[in-house]
Amino acid sequence: MATLYTPSKFIAARPFPARSGGLNRWRLASFASLSVPIYAAQMPLGVHLPAFYAQHFGLSLGLIGAIFLGERLWGALADPLIGTLSDRTNSRFGRRRPWIVAGAVIFGLAALALFFPAASAVSPLYLAVALFAIYLGSAMIQIPYLAWSGEISGHYHERTRVVTFQTVAGASSLLAVLILPTVIDQLRPADAALKLAAMGAVIIGSLVITVPLALRAFAEPSAPATPTQRLPLGRTLALLFREPLLRRVLLSDFAVTVGQSTRGGLIVFFVTFYMGLPHWASGLFLFQFIFGVIAGPIWAEIGYRIGKARAAVAGELAQVAINLGLLFVVPGQLGPLLALTVAQGLAQGSGNLMLRSMVADVADEHRLRTGEDRSALFFSTFSLSSKAGMAVAVGIALPLVSWLGFDPTAASNTPEALRGLLWVFALGPAITHLISATLIHGFPLHEVRHSEIRRRLEERDAALSPAE
Repeated sequence: MATLYTPSKFIAARPFPARSGGLNRWRLASFASLSVPIYAAQMPLGVHLPAFYAQHFGLSLGLIGAIFLGERLWGALADPLIGTLSDRTNSRFGRRRPWIVAGAVIFGLAALALFFPAASAVSPLYLAVALFAIYLGSAMIQIPYLAWSGEISGHYHERTRVVTFQTVAGASSLLAVLILPTVIDQLRPADAALKLAAMGAVIIGSLVITVPLALRAFAEPSAPATPTQRLPLGRTLALLFREPLLRRVLLSDFAVTVGQSTRGGLIVFFVTFYMGLPHWASGLFLFQFIFGVIAGPIWAEIGYRIGKARAAVAGELAQVAINLGLLFVVPGQLGPLLALTVAQGLAQGSGNLMLRSMVADVADEHRLRTGEDRSALFFSTFSLSSKAGMAVAVGIALPLVSWLGFDPTAASNTPEALRGLLWVFALGPAITHLISATLIHGFPLHEVRHSEIRRRLEERDAALSPAE
């Protein structure tokens, strides 16, 4: 049976503007700026804050770890709930704006408590409440914000452009908070309180500036003509696992996260012990990150030319090759390792960027098929795949290298133990990136099909809307 909407028909009757006539770049930059405070908080919360509270306030690492684990469990419940409630919200201010504003207030107050703590007030309960609040505020901003980012344009490639702006803004903020501690170490060595306060100032200052910019950048689209059915939360969450396209995207993102987290968790050990270049461990991580920021627009352009799914597959296969290349590096030789690190940075943004751009398309397909708009719920599931991916990476990679004989506290490790470290560091990410590419290969929701979906949605919404 012949298809009703062929590529030639699509070219002749393209329902959306070409990329050159798309969203205004300054408005896009303003909208994307809200990624800055959210991303800026991630690295300090995960790296600097636990050590600071342990060293300066005497909280045990076991207790801090338990609090962070509790946050992960809390997020697994709260994120889909926020997505569901945002989809159901109907106010004169829109569906997304009220959540972003309320979340910004909670996020900002919690950041003040965490990054500018009064020594007399700090206790395990203080840390737990402040940490849970900052993650709640972050989710209240980020999930509706991501859903809104998929709604400001229905154009297949414009959505990639929106996510690219957000990715570059967020990565740039992460780069800033990576550099800050290095600069402070040169001026005030070992002043952990100053480093924490400086990062807190970046987070809170950028929050105050970017929330108004983002909220004023675009008009929020009106809710769909067919309101979302108010199913019980349990049944709503069960929908996520019955959506085959969403399931493929999330499993692919899970595999990407496992690979990236395995590499991130072992890179210091690999550079320090296997390569014998301890003074380059932080520098190589920074190099990889800088080139990751540069890569965002490059992968966006690739996505414009060959489609999101093909770009994601290409990037994942490139990472497979890069990680396999690590098997051939020679200890003590910086040049080949530096080249592979730069290549890794240039390749690493492909999967994250394309997969997040694809979720809005999947939400459109779901709305056409079911009549239900669950964009925010769909975006909230990325927190589940990323958190699960990070947990699996840490839970497997570190015990595995230990089982293979590697000991970071030992004066020296055996050649077999170092070889085990190499195999886990190189092969682990290579395998997971290959799995990610396999999952997303042949993804059926391409540009032609998505354009037909958008055309039919607009026709249906126009028919259901009250006459002017």
